[in-house]
Amino acid sequence: MTPRLSVVVPFYNVGEYIGDCLDSIARQTWTDFEAILVDDGSPDDSAVIAKDFCTRDSRFRIVQQDNAGLGPARNTGVRHAQGEYLTFVDSDDLVTRHGFQKLVRALDRTGSDFAGGNARRFNNSSGVRPSWLHRQPFMRDRFATHVSEVTDLVLDRMVWNKVYRRSFWDEYGYEFPAIRYEDYPVTLQAHLDAVTVDTIAAPVYYWRERESGESITQQKFQLGNLEDRVTSAGLVMDLADKALPAIRSKLHAHFTQIDLLTLMMAFGTVPDGEEQTLVDLAGSLLGRLDPAALERAHRYDRIQHAALRAGDVDLLRRLAIFREDGGLRGGARVLPRPRKRKQYVYNYPGLYDGAVSPELYRVAEQDLTLATSVREVKWVDGKLSVKGTAEIKHLAICESSSLRIDLVIAGLPYPLHVRRYDATDLHGDTSRVGFEVVLDEELLARCTAGPTHFDVQLKLGRLRRRDRLRGQAAGSPGWPPGAWISPTSWVQPGPGKDGCFAVRRLSDPCRLTSIEHTPEALVLHGRSSFDEPSLFVTRPVSGGEEQVPIKVDGRDFTAWLPIGPIMAEINPDDPFSQRTTRAFRLRGPAGEEKLLLWTAGDRAVSHAERGRVVTMTRSTGGYVNLHESPIRFAATAVVAAGNMLVARGPDWGEVSFAWRRFLPGTDDYVEVLARRSFSDDGWSAVVELDALVPVVDPTVERRVSVDPTASLADWILFAVLHDGSAHAVQCEPFLCSRLPLVVRSAGHSLAVRPHAGTLHVEVR
Repeated sequence: MTPRLSVVVPFYNVGEYIGDCLDSIARQTWTDFEAILVDDGSPDDSAVIAKDFCTRDSRFRIVQQDNAGLGPARNTGVRHAQGEYLTFVDSDDLVTRHGFQKLVRALDRTGSDFAGGNARRFNNSSGVRPSWLHRQPFMRDRFATHVSEVTDLVLDRMVWNKVYRRSFWDEYGYEFPAIRYEDYPVTLQAHLDAVTVDTIAAPVYYWRERESGESITQQKFQLGNLEDRVTSAGLVMDLADKALPAIRSKLHAHFTQIDLLTLMMAFGTVPDGEEQTLVDLAGSLLGRLDPAALERAHRYDRIQHAALRAGDVDLLRRLAIFREDGGLRGGARVLPRPRKRKQYVYNYPGLYDGAVSPELYRVAEQDLTLATSVREVKWVDGKLSVKGTAEIKHLAICESSSLRIDLVIAGLPYPLHVRRYDATDLHGDTSRVGFEVVLDEELLARCTAGPTHFDVQLKLGRLRRRDRLRGQAAGSPGWPPGAWISPTSWVQPGPGKDGCFAVRRLSDPCRLTSIEHTPEALVLHGRSSFDEPSLFVTRPVSGGEEQVPIKVDGRDFTAWLPIGPIMAEINPDDPFSQRTTRAFRLRGPAGEEKLLLWTAGDRAVSHAERGRVVTMTRSTGGYVNLHESPIRFAATAVVAAGNMLVARGPDWGEVSFAWRRFLPGTDDYVEVLARRSFSDDGWSAVVELDALVPVVDPTVERRVSVDPTASLADWILFAVLHDGSAHAVQCEPFLCSRLPLVVRSAGHSLAVRPHAGTLHVEVR
């Protein structure tokens, strides 16, 4: 019987990853598929792993060819595919368990030509994060739409997060060119040819990135890679020339912001003798871009464009290095022009050049925007303390500036006492940008269940800037602790509307008050805010719910959650971490419903056996979550003792620990071994702080100064097993709510922070 879905998986030299990729496909809830594995002449053991998988699962079969590249290998897979629908998976990536099902069902319902879904980026050291490239195109569910209606779909560059109707694919005869960046010409052509398409906001695809990160500034100069990027961009712009003006405008703006910037940054690492080749290559792309898109680019980008047109390689190199070192993190300083109101001049030290017009160094007053951050959130003697920074981009904040912060409750502003102090600003300098506001119980009691935000007003000379408080940093701002301000009122800080920092007061919430851990079950004790409650456990990612038996005494309840059935269902929602998350809600007889709030202390409760662990903990918003996954060592405490940094956590087996720092643009790393010990309280990993401060060679000359706000090093704590495999140590949510921990060593600042759920030390 012909399968409904064909999955094409080309592979080359991915022996380390292909097994996990194929396993994520095999776990799909959509089971009616065939997987065509195309061996593109792989020299490693990838084919051995793939063949072994085929012998164990008849839905998988292998096709072999001489090495021709990813595009031709995909074309080969399409020729062997037989299904009604067609999809592609790269062999080092993963697909979510419900991904194929969501996309196929959408197409069955709408009759669209193809459907695409959201994506996540992942690696071992930083966990899972949203893919910024897919954020706009797949912001929401849209059915039977088109790129002419939603121009953000122009930004949809990848072929692999989609399911195509095979008849549509064959009608237009799509083939991938034999270049890198082969996705975009096919993807955009399909968007233009389609009658309608569907977009799914839920993640359907996990896109692997290098352990060192995905920043284009970390990529080494590779002429062949850049040539293919420009060739692909040319093919895409040829398509856009025939499209609607709005599509063409969006596309040219995208290439200006992404692809042209990549070429500009390549001047920072271009080898001697290759500079003119890069000038010609970048110039060919610049020459095709819409002047209107170039005119709307950031002023610094326009300086680079002018240097490129002038062929000034030395300036291009200095501009790229300055940007790579973080010189634009907060924007360079600007100097006011004394006799011209509303005009300022960028002060890029050492970057002025006669080849570039002085006009490009001017910045308009509207570019001097308010920048805020939340650095620390904690409770002190029943009061909520919020520390952060407020500054105007490009300008130094002086003593004479004034800062006002109001707590806005139901539209009414309540002025707060603001304590100002010196802190590190966007430029790495120490200036009067730090602030602290403290909310007492009387003011917190005025808050409502709707988000209450902070209004920030900063005055510097004649400049006045105003915005909501934003920019929650990693640590307690991302996992802010809540607290009781009265027997029935709980206050929970956290993210509010449009990413601003907010406070909510929950009156008599449904809550978990304590947990008992028995060998067979987790026993939950709590209180409902309504009579005759029923307890339900849901899976937010995959959907569905199950009722949990409870014993009710008035509004108090006790629930028994057997551990065995949870651990037996090894069918994870997250294909990378292999973790499934469950949430809890109480429902009343009249249909009233509330999520279950965590008020059960400041420690998670875990049960581990046979290589898996169940953990009851809290979410970022303060609600109860249950996680089930393979064992991943987690830190529950981090302390600094003298010159030692000590991390601690529950003992789930014999491992060693090491702090690793990944080298830019690679998966290679240097590491510092930690001294470990085990006790009844769990494991501890001890390292000298000085060992985490990299030695900088003073003989290395840089063309421009390194931005002081940039990290000198980013270390991640790894648990290393006996077989040599390793995983990043997780940062337990309650530890996140107590971080960052900042200490000084060897003249540097070391900040312990969580990043995407893993434990990091940033050295500045």
